Amino acid sequence: MRVVKIFDTTLRDGEQSPGASMNTDEKLQVAKQLVKLGVDIIEAGFPIASPGDFDAVQRIANEVKGATIAGLARAKEADIESAFQAIKDAPLRRIHTFHSTSDIHLKYQFRVSREEALKRSADMVKLARSLTEDIEFSPMDATRTETPYLLDVVEAVIEAGASTVNIPDTVGYTTPAEFGDLIRQIKERIGDRAVISVHCHNDLGLAVANSLAAIYNGAGQVECTINGIGERAGNCSMEEIVMSLRTRRDFYNAMTNINTKEIIRTSRLITRITGMQVQPNKAIVGANAFAHESGIHQDGLLKEKMTYEIIKPEDIGLNKTELVLGKHSGRHAFKSRLTELGYELSADEIELAFNKFKHLADQKKNIFDEDIEALVSEEVSKTPETYSLVDLSISCGTSVKPTAALKIRINGEVVDKVEHGDGPVDAVYKAIVSATSTQSSLLKFEVKSITGGTDALGEVAISLKEDGRTVRGYGADTDIIVASAKAYINALNKLVVRKKQS
Repeated sequence: MRVVKIFDTTLRDGEQSPGASMNTDEKLQVAKQLVKLGVDIIEAGFPIASPGDFDAVQRIANEVKGATIAGLARAKEADIESAFQAIKDAPLRRIHTFHSTSDIHLKYQFRVSREEALKRSADMVKLARSLTEDIEFSPMDATRTETPYLLDVVEAVIEAGASTVNIPDTVGYTTPAEFGDLIRQIKERIGDRAVISVHCHNDLGLAVANSLAAIYNGAGQVECTINGIGERAGNCSMEEIVMSLRTRRDFYNAMTNINTKEIIRTSRLITRITGMQVQPNKAIVGANAFAHESGIHQDGLLKEKMTYEIIKPEDIGLNKTELVLGKHSGRHAFKSRLTELGYELSADEIELAFNKFKHLADQKKNIFDEDIEALVSEEVSKTPETYSLVDLSISCGTSVKPTAALKIRINGEVVDKVEHGDGPVDAVYKAIVSATSTQSSLLKFEVKSITGGTDALGEVAISLKEDGRTVRGYGADTDIIVASAKAYINALNKLVVRKKQS
């Protein structure tokens, strides 16, 4: 059975989703989780796009082991050199370069002839090949390119040194039948001289279907993102491709190297960092993916799960086991449970997470894995603190104007503020703004419970904008008002870091 490589572009194409940008530390955290997940290639970014992107790709190349690290480059000398400089220290590295091939792009965007585009593509692949061995080329907008010309480009870049040829459905235009036929023609033309990859966008909701059709017809690599995030309607969803191949191995005769039990954890990490929530009915990772309300379905499931479940929840890392931990539990038991959940933390991170756990245990009767994961992810992605919450009290009711009394530490000094608002959260945010003298504007406010019950750990995510910079802030607490304050302060700290970086 052949193995299909998973090329994850969450950190490059996925990050291009509006509002989904990540800082370097967040990208590094995601990259390390992608290695645990078992992806073959991580497209770490577009190095020439900005100094921040170059730094992120370089750090991932230097610090993340266990996957090939790829840098994206246009078919330009400066791009290719920048990509190589960013990835050169990675044990396994790849330059991924591209040039448009459709007449629409060549005429209106690039203003070059087919002959010029073919020559530049081949020349830049040859340049990249002189720097490193693993080269991938993408003829952008391939599915709107005339097939004979596309085949000529593919042939030329392989002769120039490309070992992987990626066929992008850049605007989500194709259909499974015609895309499968195109991949079959390319496979017949090039044989085993290069791996055929596919990169499908989801504008018509066909990204996964098109990618599966490509695999059926000989593609050996799929480019995809966690939760299907990406430009416009997103990309091919990694978890859907992987579980389709696993569940229908009999049909596709193909498999991946993905550790599927890390899917849920990876999905939740991306949601937390980008703030892009997964729709409840999303395949594989949606909240309703394994929920059954129909009486007929419930009856069948109680008799035999296979009647209405084609995937075991455990196979993707769903675990509803309640932690037998509480306020009397010690560090050793807590550390042991973290190991079972797949976390590798430093001694300082464990200590900080343990202290938060003990505080939570005083507030909650039952503590779940999801609670622990929320605390740990909050600690691992810690942002340097210019501002920190010291104390918060709220008064509100039907006959009382909501009032927030806030104590906040600013560069080591505690500041007290009292403000009124239209609601408790509004009062808290006005107090924070007044105390910090910041001018940021709130773009989005989201709240959800991590587990069930009235003592559920609540998670708040917000988007703040200031001086053209947009950041996401997060806070978790059993008190949703406190979680809201933590989220706002976390976002302000991120803004301080962004300002220093720029």
